[in-house]
Amino acid sequence: MDLPTGKPEPYAPAMTDVLRRGRASLAFGFFAQGVAFALLVTRIPAIQDRYGVSDALLPVFLAAVPILAGVGSVVSERLVRRVRPSRLLRWSQPVVLLALLGVGAGDRVAVLAVALAVFGLAVGALDASMNMLGVSLQRAYGRSIMLGFHAAYSLGGILGASLAWAGAHWDLALWVSYLPVVVLLLPAALVGSRWYVDGDRGGVAGAEATGSGGGGGVGFKVLLPLCLVMTFAYIGDSTVSNWSAKYLQDVLGSSEQLATVPYNVYMVTTLVGRAVGDFGVRRFGAVAVVRGGAVVAAGGFAVVASAPGAWVGMLGFTLLGLGLCVLVPQTFAAAGRLAAERDGRPGASDAAVARLNVFNYVGFLIGSPLVGALGDAWSYRGAMLVPMVLVLVTVVYARSFEGRPDRYCGGHERPRTADVGRGSNGL
Repeated sequence: MDLPTGKPEPYAPAMTDVLRRGRASLAFGFFAQGVAFALLVTRIPAIQDRYGVSDALLPVFLAAVPILAGVGSVVSERLVRRVRPSRLLRWSQPVVLLALLGVGAGDRVAVLAVALAVFGLAVGALDASMNMLGVSLQRAYGRSIMLGFHAAYSLGGILGASLAWAGAHWDLALWVSYLPVVVLLLPAALVGSRWYVDGDRGGVAGAEATGSGGGGGVGFKVLLPLCLVMTFAYIGDSTVSNWSAKYLQDVLGSSEQLATVPYNVYMVTTLVGRAVGDFGVRRFGAVAVVRGGAVVAAGGFAVVASAPGAWVGMLGFTLLGLGLCVLVPQTFAAAGRLAAERDGRPGASDAAVARLNVFNYVGFLIGSPLVGALGDAWSYRGAMLVPMVLVLVTVVYARSFEGRPDRYCGGHERPRTADVGRGSNGL
């Protein structure tokens, strides 16, 4: 249904109904994506063994996924000029889940290559469209809710990693581990997609007719500070995911079993930080939260680099989870807000989010090789100082997360009832 325009108070119950359903269904979409991605990346050794991929060829496969995801995100920017982001999300999520099953069920390297290519392209579209909807929902709510969506993703990642551990522990075939997850999540995601809310995409029909979805007025130069923050955040994240176990075991002298703990601790603290982060944004504002997160994350890298032993190193990785977790969601929110302020056309924020999402994969591609090369050439303790400095640069760009005074009350964007035009199923 179309919500009436004008003063929001008389229509608050109707608006809340639509938004609550949209928020819950989108949170489940983030959760499902977290499960799927964790199931893929945590079973890479098993995938390599199943297909007989050599150590020399494995990095090619691993690099291809984020590269193709970047392509998928760029394509999404053009697609949302013609179709609603909710529709793009509705159909990209099942493709990701089916591609995951294809990775587990194939028996030839060619099948693996095709499945990973499809997974990468679909993940790019999925990540972009999920965050597009999150940004527009936050704008309609008039308060920070973006961190909550990413908390659902972290929760899904923890569950996916736990399921992967169980599959490895019981020596289950990949398809046996993946099939029940796909069978459960795929229909649930399709049903939940009925309640997606596109927020301020009410004018998409006009964009379809003219072929202009908006966003063209927000150039790369305007988004550059946020693109850098996104890149630096993912360099930090990929450093933890790829090097925490090796660092704890080889540099800090932990046992092999203890070396598996830091990433789990990092994921849990990421979940906790995101679960409470929206309250921090509402209370102190996005600028303060981003600055605080950057300083805490930099402190975490400093503790890791100087740690005398494994337990102090684990404290550093704990601080990293609490600091880094706020940067990515707030960067997406800032990009959408900046685009809406500079270009009021339908889809302006969608285009900005799609462009920004590409730098997610840029950071992921840079982070692991950068730390590895510095570690081999110099030292791994010294290598940890590089992402520390990069994350600290975020403090310089923190003002980019500030909204216009006339659009905010107490640091929060004013809700606009007219923006919540209809959901993906006509709500």
